Amino acid sequence: MRSPTPLPPKALYTPCDPTELPFSSTDALPDLDAAVIHGRAIEAIHLGLDIHHEGYNLFLLGETGSGRHAIIRQLLEDQRMGGEAPADWCYVYNFVDANRPQLLRLPCGRGARLQGDMQHFVEELIPAISAVFQSDEYRSRLEAMQEEEKQREEAELQALGRESGALGVALMRTPHGFAFVPMKDDEATMTPDEFGQLPEARQRELEEHIKALRERLHKVMNDFPRWRRELQSRIKEAGSEALRVTVTHLVDDLRPAYADLPDICAHLDAVQQDIIESGESLRESTRSEDDTETTTYSGMISVQRYLVNLLVENPSGGARPVVHEDHPTLQNLVGRIEHMVHMGTLTSNFTLIRAGALHRANGGFLVLDALKVLTQPYAWEGLKRCLTSGTVPIESLSELIGLGSTIQLEPEPMPLALKVVLIGERLVYYLLSQYDPDFPALFKINADMESEIERNPENTAAYARLVATLARQDKLRPLSPTAVARIIEHAARLADDAERLSTHTQPIDDLMRQADHFAATAEAPLIERTHVEAALEAQRHRHERLRTRYRDEIVRGQLLIATTGTHVGQVNGLAVIALGDSTFAHPMRITATVRVGDGEVVDIEREVKLGGPIHSKGVMILAAFVGSRFGLGMPLSLKASLVFEQSYGGVEGDSASLAELTALLSAIAGTPLRQSLAVTGSVNQFGVVQPVGGINEKIEGFFDICSARGLTGEQGVLIPHANVCHLMLRQEVVEAVRDGRFNVWAVADVDAAMTLLSGLPAGVADDKGELPEESVNGRIAAGLKRLTRLRREFAHPKTVSKPASE
Repeated sequence: MRSPTPLPPKALYTPCDPTELPFSSTDALPDLDAAVIHGRAIEAIHLGLDIHHEGYNLFLLGETGSGRHAIIRQLLEDQRMGGEAPADWCYVYNFVDANRPQLLRLPCGRGARLQGDMQHFVEELIPAISAVFQSDEYRSRLEAMQEEEKQREEAELQALGRESGALGVALMRTPHGFAFVPMKDDEATMTPDEFGQLPEARQRELEEHIKALRERLHKVMNDFPRWRRELQSRIKEAGSEALRVTVTHLVDDLRPAYADLPDICAHLDAVQQDIIESGESLRESTRSEDDTETTTYSGMISVQRYLVNLLVENPSGGARPVVHEDHPTLQNLVGRIEHMVHMGTLTSNFTLIRAGALHRANGGFLVLDALKVLTQPYAWEGLKRCLTSGTVPIESLSELIGLGSTIQLEPEPMPLALKVVLIGERLVYYLLSQYDPDFPALFKINADMESEIERNPENTAAYARLVATLARQDKLRPLSPTAVARIIEHAARLADDAERLSTHTQPIDDLMRQADHFAATAEAPLIERTHVEAALEAQRHRHERLRTRYRDEIVRGQLLIATTGTHVGQVNGLAVIALGDSTFAHPMRITATVRVGDGEVVDIEREVKLGGPIHSKGVMILAAFVGSRFGLGMPLSLKASLVFEQSYGGVEGDSASLAELTALLSAIAGTPLRQSLAVTGSVNQFGVVQPVGGINEKIEGFFDICSARGLTGEQGVLIPHANVCHLMLRQEVVEAVRDGRFNVWAVADVDAAMTLLSGLPAGVADDKGELPEESVNGRIAAGLKRLTRLRREFAHPKTVSKPASE
């Protein structure tokens, strides 16, 4: 097998030609329609919005920074003017059950008028009530009824007095009430002594008369409260009659504006009837001029209950609401009932009911962050209950967890008709689909945003329009074609693929803002390529503290990494570290040792529980490769150990399995490997090298170490051949390759990697199955045979003879 040749410089970086961008600045480009990039997701969104059946809510899948919120906001804004106009919703006092406020629906834009009309009605009602009850006519009628009642009582007492006088008994008023006393002939009352001097028959007669008269007085006195209650009833009726004309006039002034709304007219009828029936009670409640509260703190009836609580108000134009709830707690979603403290007691009424996001979005669209809803107590369950029932019952958290101990209002639930759009990561969507049985029935449409798009001329032109759109939205300077070309190149680097472009708009947006800053500092009218390069360099410089620390520790010899010479069973692997929005790589020494054993490959990382399952799988695969290639004709009699040297944290991923395999084969064969090379890639059971992630960072990480020590032209990195299309390396790396000071090789299998690392041919078996002795595979086979012979010698020292060839 011929040794692979280094990749040419043009394979390490795919530039964007500014001459292929036909504009002088981004001001000449129109805004980008999101459907150009996210066509599949936009179609799904439109489908979900157009189907008006239960459960057709949307879940927008995509990664953070992909512009999900901006896209859905724009699409929903375009949908606002279509469809049925939303309604205004009001809570009013329920005259049948005060604890169950009544919900009224009005056409959009008319709720505020009803609220204002009823506020004005109450303001007029208070002086009108006072005027009615203070009028001369009402006072005269009231005094006449009171005088009539007084005379009726006096007449009854006088009749009883005349009756008692005829029987020789006087009716006397005392400080403690009435008393009957015997009289003398001259109508004077008798003293006890005089009464005692009467004949016994006369005494008995008088006593019987007095007893009968007392019973009669008792009956009369029992009639007085009933007569007074009748008087109060008549007074109340008089008050109601006095109010009827005034209230009817006030209510009739309101009716024409709501003649087309039967529910409002019915409520006005109830208000009118309640005022007429309340009469004197309303008079009592309006006597306090300082009472400006809108709540009732006692059993006294208040005119404030005729007000209207405008819960949801929509514009009269009919635009459907688009609500983005950033803090989706249960109360913020389904509303709440506020309370006020009065004399140490929590009190409330219908005017203290507050709308939630579901109320405000009713008839339109509600946009929620899925993870935020899931992390709020009871919010997810509350949202599902509302969507399932089609209503919005106002629930308090204290009631749900059983802590409510006071009488609570139970407002009439609002009928619900809206589209809910959840925005979340793909993992959240798939977890909900698997573990929440209600989720698929409530969110039937999923719109999956593209993470990357193919890098072709059409998409490159679309990406230029995306850059122009973002610049206009952020009010940035226009960009020149060279600046746009550099941003497109950076988008390919973000995608880790020279043939694709990342659709994550947040990092692109941030880069453009920072480039605009450098353009402003230079007083340039356009953002040029140099400004974009300055922003990228500043970005890299901000995040290079840890990268520099690793590099310095390697250069100082604290982390043992060799970049010259050769060594048996030792190779430079490459590890990627991701910290926030910064990613870098550095080399790690991987070593392997072998000894006589029974074919076991020990992964030290796994044994000490520092290796993750994917890494352990990679080690088991490379062990299977060794067994399948070299163990068909003889038993493997080795025991090998693999380890990442100076690794004190967890190791995960299989991207080092090629490096581990080459170190293991070197230890078996006793063949030294070049330490000026670093290796990355995973392998399968057939020795084929597979692509890995973070390829650009890995090459640059080893380049930085070699550059710090001095580039010799012998250093380089071995990468999987399938990763060549992902290369978008820094320009200094490309220049070093162009000058012959650094190299990048692409290998397709482990034989090519061993050829480069050892300087020996891989070796192919002849017709007899024999491998060339001075080849990598030949030395490996010889090393395994040697271990097998040693095992046999130790197992049977007297029966095993030394081969003639030795």
